[in-house]
Amino acid sequence: MSTNKEIEKRMLIKRTISAMEKQIQKLEAQKKTYIDAGKQAKQKGLTAQYNLALSGLKMTISQQRRVYEMKLNFEITSQMKDMAKMTSDFLSGMSSLSKDMLKLTKESAFKKVQKQFSEAMVGMEVQTERMEDFLDEAQSTFSSNNFSSEEEKNELDELISNEATMGEGVDGEIEKELEELKKKMS
Repeated sequence: MSTNKEIEKRMLIKRTISAMEKQIQKLEAQKKTYIDAGKQAKQKGLTAQYNLALSGLKMTISQQRRVYEMKLNFEITSQMKDMAKMTSDFLSGMSSLSKDMLKLTKESAFKKVQKQFSEAMVGMEVQTERMEDFLDEAQSTFSSNNFSSEEEKNELDELISNEATMGEGVDGEIEKELEELKKKMS
């Protein structure tokens, strides 16, 4: 029965990672949509729509980063769980083997070694728990680090500007008006 539960858990992990990958792809498509909308708004001199596209792009990029971070954390945690399971199985096997060896030898030296070995293994488990806590804290630290809003706006503005200049020809007057609008917005 435990084998079926393990298989179900592995399938759940694969489905979760797959769902996160699909979400990242959807957000990538959404990002392109906002870039195109911003490009069109810029070409037509529609400031409100341009700013709306910038806001949507910023939100989409933020969501994409969060989903990617969640996916990485999920994968790392899954690998750590596998390692912990392997360590637990190893310890169980070693404990069983040690007991058998102790019965065969009936020497007190084995008891002392077994006790020391068990203590060392407990220390290893504690170390693994500390590593998990550290990774959780590191993830929350990384999640809270964001660019300043002005820097983000400038980067997004540059991204859309580059796309707009690559597109169909833009009149010189529209470019001048957009530059004046940017100066007013700054």
